[in-house]
Amino acid sequence: MEAPMPSPDHPAPPGSPLALAAAEALECRRCPLWQHATGTVFGEGPADARIMLVGEQPGDQEDRAGRPFVGPAGQLLDRALAEAGLDRRELYVTNAVKHFKFVTRGRRRIHARPDSAEIAACRFWLNIERNEVNPALTVLMGASAARAVLGRTITIARERGRAIKLSEAIIFVTVHPSYLLRIPDAAAKQNEYNMFIADLRRVAELSLPR
Repeated sequence: MEAPMPSPDHPAPPGSPLALAAAEALECRRCPLWQHATGTVFGEGPADARIMLVGEQPGDQEDRAGRPFVGPAGQLLDRALAEAGLDRRELYVTNAVKHFKFVTRGRRRIHARPDSAEIAACRFWLNIERNEVNPALTVLMGASAARAVLGRTITIARERGRAIKLSEAIIFVTVHPSYLLRIPDAAAKQNEYNMFIADLRRVAELSLPR
């Protein structure tokens, strides 16, 4: 059974910098992705969260709901977080890109990876989130998130599981949960899921106050 989807228990207080940024982002025209998406999907979570999770972009269900990580990848993420001893309600969860990029096949909207220009355009909003939340640890889930924060292309397999010091913050790289959903072999999928949980347990350890 999938873990129940958490509600946004910690909306940004009205008038706070995060709330103002989220409202402004609704009218974002920094790249063309707004033209076809249902709307902007801004991050959510406590403004004083010690951990920030950064994914790639909203998917089909996130685009319709207006919330990050509420579709299949989000459900897998929630289950893994719970197994790792992390409470999503205590984390700030967002994406590198705030609009859903897709191609249409029949009635389906199929995910399309954002390009470097789209990631760069949306870095404006991600930087606001990172500056306002100021997490002790930022988890980059996938290559697009890593590019948005680190400003360069990395190999996930090479950087995965490493704690990287960036200014005063710690950056931790892991896979995007949607990667796990795409693995066809059941045994391989379970192995990768176990590794993902191990990554999140390491995140929990690294986030503890020193």
